[in-house]
Amino acid sequence: METGIRGRIAIVAAASRGIGRATAEALAAEGCRVAMCARNGEALRAAAEKIRGNSGSDCFTQVLDVTDAEAVGRFVEAVVQSFGTVDICITNAGGPPAKGFLDASLEEWRQAIEANFLSTVYFARAVIPYMQHKRWGRIITLTSITTRQPVPDLVLSNAVRSAVLGLVKSLANEFGKDGILVNNVAPGYTATDRLRELAQARSRALGKTEDEIFSAWAGDSALKRVADPREVADTIVWLASERASYITGQTILVDGGAYKGL
Repeated sequence: METGIRGRIAIVAAASRGIGRATAEALAAEGCRVAMCARNGEALRAAAEKIRGNSGSDCFTQVLDVTDAEAVGRFVEAVVQSFGTVDICITNAGGPPAKGFLDASLEEWRQAIEANFLSTVYFARAVIPYMQHKRWGRIITLTSITTRQPVPDLVLSNAVRSAVLGLVKSLANEFGKDGILVNNVAPGYTATDRLRELAQARSRALGKTEDEIFSAWAGDSALKRVADPREVADTIVWLASERASYITGQTILVDGGAYKGL
């Protein structure tokens, strides 16, 4: 399938591992020039080297804390200086810790809001003017199935990630006239380091093995397995492409049928 994004400039946040890394790899494979950021510089450089080797794509990398608004702005400016513009922006951040409501501290609430909501605000404010200038842009937020179906012991994610949906809808309505599409991708259980961390926490809390936890998660989906990060990345690439040119303000679940609502 021709995606029509060869030569586009794509920012991918939290791109050193998991879904973010798979997304950077998939966009590079489609011919995008990719700007990657993450907190772990060593892992980020390793991911970029692999992408350069596999696709020959030009990669820009910078260590970045996405909760720092000024740093996000400087990162976007550096990308524009290096590549000329920004066409596609994938916002992403590691999920907050597994907690029940009374166990979550106010500081953990603040951290979750900064990482999983405000970081999207920071990126959107930085990239939208460049997209308006070209009258073409794609902003894709990466959240979780928790935006549609709350998960036990993930109250921080359940609440904070849902706020992103209101932002996505608002941005889609305001900037559609400028040719900017804004959508959200909400993965279900996906084989990432984050899921392994959740499995460890759930194992300690329930007295079950991690294999038992993973089996239960797989059983929640219609496909009876967890996702590969590349399957989520393929959905993001499609939304970024010309093949999804009339889709905006939407949340696409990539959950193998785990969501039980209509």
